[in-house]
Amino acid sequence: MILRTHYSGQISAELDGKEVTLAGFAHEIRDLGGIAFLVLRDREGIAQITLIKKLLGKDVFKAARSISRESVVMVRGNVKAEAKAPRGYEILPTEIQVLSSAQVPLPLDPTEKVECELDTRLDSRFMDIRRPSVLATFEVESAVLHSLRDYFYQKGAIEVFTPKIVAAATEGGTDLFPISYFEKEAFLNQSPQLYKQMLMGAGMDRVYEIGPIFRAEEHDTRRHLNEAISIDLEVSFANDRDVMEILEEAVAGAYRYVAENCSRQLALLGLELEVPSLPFKRITYTEALDLAGEKADSNMEWGDDLDTETERFLGESIGEHYFLIDWPSSIKPYYTLPYEERPEVCRGFDLMHPRMELASGAQRVHDYNQLVERIKEKGLDPDGFEFYLKAFRYGMPPHAGWGLGLSRLVMTMLKLENIRDAVIFPRDRRRLVP
Repeated sequence: MILRTHYSGQISAELDGKEVTLAGFAHEIRDLGGIAFLVLRDREGIAQITLIKKLLGKDVFKAARSISRESVVMVRGNVKAEAKAPRGYEILPTEIQVLSSAQVPLPLDPTEKVECELDTRLDSRFMDIRRPSVLATFEVESAVLHSLRDYFYQKGAIEVFTPKIVAAATEGGTDLFPISYFEKEAFLNQSPQLYKQMLMGAGMDRVYEIGPIFRAEEHDTRRHLNEAISIDLEVSFANDRDVMEILEEAVAGAYRYVAENCSRQLALLGLELEVPSLPFKRITYTEALDLAGEKADSNMEWGDDLDTETERFLGESIGEHYFLIDWPSSIKPYYTLPYEERPEVCRGFDLMHPRMELASGAQRVHDYNQLVERIKEKGLDPDGFEFYLKAFRYGMPPHAGWGLGLSRLVMTMLKLENIRDAVIFPRDRRRLVP
């Protein structure tokens, strides 16, 4: 039995008279006596099923009117052009089947007529995603990934997958989730950073990975999560400026792809997407500190990491995507390359949206002896990184790369208020289910 020949979005008034089979959820049922309307919702929109008692017969008409909202239904019928109907057509059914009945009451309202709190939505996320605007968010996210993967392949990058269970921290520190791994202690990986660099030593030249990262940070904010999807790129024979160009082109390209291919989703979200112009501004850490000191009465000193208030002030002042470059070496991780003539400053950068940081990257230290010294400077034990350092003993190309947060990119692109709205099943310090 064919349960679907078309999605609602594939039907138009031009198919007048054609038999189609739709499948989806009973979005609404409006009963007007001798005529009723079943609004069927699928992934691409809604279709009006017009139920006429004298055409269907008393029993079928009665059964159709009693379908509970959000039940899964299959409808076979003929398309009829109708200017007053949604999308300019209606379906005159010849067969209606309830494939799965929905219990009542529903945990929330998928028609979006009744709002509810975020926690309620996340507790019943399967139902929340039935809401057209929520589904639209994740369709846009999928489009962003499509665009990025296409771009990476155009740049000659190889997609790779690195371990998420590791023996050592990527950057040291305590922001790790320990796990029991047979007779040993292991950790959930904070980043694919060390493995990306090892693959440069393997001669893979250009690699990218899209996968989860884990940070055991006790944040409880609108922009932090403990599990996130990171988009990582590493490129051999490149410096920080080279990979910054790749990053800005990737981000602007994602905006452009969404603007050109997701008009229905953007309409549901009430957005007109503006593609950011290239190149993004480059602002040095020192310039940012001076600007904040002049205009925002900042008490920050050179060598301090930027606080939230300074970030916010810079975002409001600049008003567009920008790069923060030339950071103090003391702030950035051990694998970030200091300038040879100014070792107190390094080739690290952050990509900033006016609302928040989106990505972080750098040209890396590729000399074995310098890398060991940098690890020691950070108060870490090189012996704990032997698996990583081994790759630097036998010829390591100069290389650079970055990591970009997928959810933050989607959150800022779609002007979402909470990062949890950009994650299907978010994980934070309080939420482990669903």
